[in-house]
Amino acid sequence: VGGRIADRVFDIPRTFPLALDVGSGRGYIAQHLTKETVEKLIQVDIAENALKNAVESEIPTVNVVADEEFLPFKEDTFDLVVSSLSLHWVNDLPRAFREIHQVLKPDGVFIGAMFGGDTLYELRCSLQLAELEREGGFSPHVSPFTAVSDLGHLLSRAGFNTLTVDTDEIQVNYPGLFEVMEDLQGKYILCMGESNCSWNRKPLLHRETMLAAAAIYREMYGNSDGSVPATFQIYYMIGWKFHESQARPAQRGSATVSFGDLAKIEGLL
Repeated sequence: VGGRIADRVFDIPRTFPLALDVGSGRGYIAQHLTKETVEKLIQVDIAENALKNAVESEIPTVNVVADEEFLPFKEDTFDLVVSSLSLHWVNDLPRAFREIHQVLKPDGVFIGAMFGGDTLYELRCSLQLAELEREGGFSPHVSPFTAVSDLGHLLSRAGFNTLTVDTDEIQVNYPGLFEVMEDLQGKYILCMGESNCSWNRKPLLHRETMLAAAAIYREMYGNSDGSVPATFQIYYMIGWKFHESQARPAQRGSATVSFGDLAKIEGLL
């Protein structure tokens, strides 16, 4: 995902003197950028250990421990702000978007990615069905995600314009449910750390429930080779901070050609 965000940065034909990576983790975007595109990068994350283990990059970087909802920078500071798979952890997403908009310079751009609502739907459905069967009810075991229909409204309310939001899916195959949960909670804790942040979650799952969930997962979603898929839905978003030089839509009613005339184009050619 960091590489795909970098690709979107490269699509913009300009050099960014100063950029900010919000929720940078170990620098998954920086390693794909070049010093010809970004001259200096500030990496911000609330997890100090992640910044200490950041991957080396050819771009001069400065690491800052800070909360995404309270960015410690002056208004109109950065030419570019990027963020990869961290904003779903934010408690107040509208505030985080406002903070990002505030630290951007006019005509600056924000390019971000976050998990979408269909992320890990196989795991969520299997756990819910197993809990309903074995315990007579269920509670959330995967963090909630934002719907794509809400992203545009949130970015617009924060002040961004010329918005672009698109979705992508990454599917990873695992031997079974237990390996999925091990990746999410265990050995990838520095990379993803995707356990559940909901306050109303249950502290544990019974062994019988977990075994039932593993069987349901394999029965409902299993591949022909015995593996099971885990789907990660990614929302990519691009928003610009207003500047007078930016192109703007013409006023309503100012068109000089009717759509009805399109049928006449072949005859005119």
